[in-house]
Amino acid sequence: MEMSLACSSFANTRPITKLRSLAIFLVVFVLCSTLTSTEAYDALDPNGNITIKWDIMQWTTDGYVALVMIYNYQQYRHIQAPGWTLGWTWAKKEVIWSMVGAQTTEQGDCSKFKENIPHCCKKDPTVVDLLPATPYGMQIANCCKGGVMSSLVQDPANAASSFQLSVGLAGTSAKTAKAPQNFTFIVPGPGYTCGNTETVEPSKFVSTDGRRKTQALMTWKATCTYSQFLSQKTPTCCVSLSSFYNDTIVNCPTCTCGCRNNLTKPGSCVELVLTLVFEFYSLASYAQVWYVVLYSNRGNSPHLASAVDGPGKSSFTPLVQCTSHMCPIRVHWHVKLNYREYWRAKISVTNFNYRMNYTQWNLVMQHPNFNNLTQIFSFNYKALTPYGTINDTAMMWGLKFYNDLLMVAGPMGNVQSELLLQKDPLTFTFGKGWAFPRRVYFNGENCIMPPPDAYPWLPNASPPSKRPLIASIIVFWTILVCFLVYV
Repeated sequence: MEMSLACSSFANTRPITKLRSLAIFLVVFVLCSTLTSTEAYDALDPNGNITIKWDIMQWTTDGYVALVMIYNYQQYRHIQAPGWTLGWTWAKKEVIWSMVGAQTTEQGDCSKFKENIPHCCKKDPTVVDLLPATPYGMQIANCCKGGVMSSLVQDPANAASSFQLSVGLAGTSAKTAKAPQNFTFIVPGPGYTCGNTETVEPSKFVSTDGRRKTQALMTWKATCTYSQFLSQKTPTCCVSLSSFYNDTIVNCPTCTCGCRNNLTKPGSCVELVLTLVFEFYSLASYAQVWYVVLYSNRGNSPHLASAVDGPGKSSFTPLVQCTSHMCPIRVHWHVKLNYREYWRAKISVTNFNYRMNYTQWNLVMQHPNFNNLTQIFSFNYKALTPYGTINDTAMMWGLKFYNDLLMVAGPMGNVQSELLLQKDPLTFTFGKGWAFPRRVYFNGENCIMPPPDAYPWLPNASPPSKRPLIASIIVFWTILVCFLVYV
């Protein structure tokens, strides 16, 4: 009897053990799935994304006409040249009869069509924006900017792009038309991951006079998020620090963006020497003067003219000046002056890349004293509040036609500004690195900070120059007292 009870109890525990194992597996699976999905999460721009809306405007005999809108809802991450590239996979055997405002990079195999040849017959078309010089008959609103899109804060009017396409061999009703799948958004290279396409409420459009609203027949939407880990294997910028109260200049960490290795990769960076070189650009109306020449330690680097992109050439692989950090961009923060109620900091952004003009660049910084930022010179400024009411994040960018273009490496390859901040007696201090930023982003990329123990520290409370004077006074009074006692 006891043996049967024991066996029955043991048998009852086996399903419980299996259930526990299954529960543990499910918990681990959910946690892993959550970590994967939040890989692209940006703490300073939690709601930033690229939204693709596919609006069906009218049905045709074998398909439909669609208006595709691309919205950049990222506050400080813009799409710079050479612009975006959009791709997807058709759900059926659709073709693109014609396009306005954009074009596909390849036509594909259209041999089965005898008379009317489609614009594209590929199962997975790739679309690019048209250039600004496109004839007006091929343009549509928000198109033809070479794929360049501004960030939402810098220029919201240019934070969208659009094109129109006529789709054939598709459904001719809301029940038979199928949404395109597997969207890809490239700018260029990896970085953006697009979610599944979903059917949403049809988009509404307001007439120019504001008195009438129309709406799409059907709307699909896909959302793409950015991940710096997918975009760049190595960092692209770093931060250096200095202050008026310390002679130490904390440089960017060594080998932040790569290491100099002229033995295996000769000519991989540019040495700075006093050689005058002229480089003419087709888009510039003047000759830019650089005091640089290319050579490696082995003396077999190419000439500057063949390494730096000229007219008709475009290589987006960085060619940087030889430095200890090897980063294309360095951001320097200098604690400049100290007043009774205010303090001043200087920001310098230096471009070490000989192949990139950074247009519409921007800088995002976190510092606890930005809630009392009084004045900023030669930069635009907007406070970002990613944490609700906490105002510790500032976005800065250049003034139009003045310093909104960060030139390639050379004498003109830097922009500077100064900040005037008011002191808060309850929190302000120069000690323990408080005066330096907590986080720095350049063009949406997180810059590498120096280690905290390397920050410039305040000198000791008693400067060394005062110690001999104090010692002399003590010795003087000791001798005087002894003299008076013995006398």
